[in-house]
Amino acid sequence: QGQLVESGGGLVQPGGSLRLSCAASGFSIDMYSMGWYRQAPGEERKAIAYLSDRGDITWYAESVKGRFTISRDNAKNLAFLQMDSLKPEDTAVYFCSAIHSEVYWGQGTLVTVSS
Repeated sequence: QGQLVESGGGLVQPGGSLRLSCAASGFSIDMYSMGWYRQAPGEERKAIAYLSDRGDITWYAESVKGRFTISRDNAKNLAFLQMDSLKPEDTAVYFCSAIHSEVYWGQGTLVTVSS
């Protein structure tokens, strides 16, 4: 059974940076597209970043474009989300997802941006 586990969330001041990690187990991510999503309090879960299985196609939501970077290390079965210039409105639970014939979701990691 495949599993994803996110880590790296926490409390950060506005303008700061965090790097989220997504560790896969029970399957290899090299055939999977990877996505990051977030869900703010009282809101629906929204896609914010996407990286194709070969790493040649990326997509970012307008709200994070230019500040966030998605990447992957297939050899280590990891995906990452580098988040820079964080704003209070980035506060949310962040989820990673692996997408292919199956879709796997992590349990989420909380990011709080506050002074």
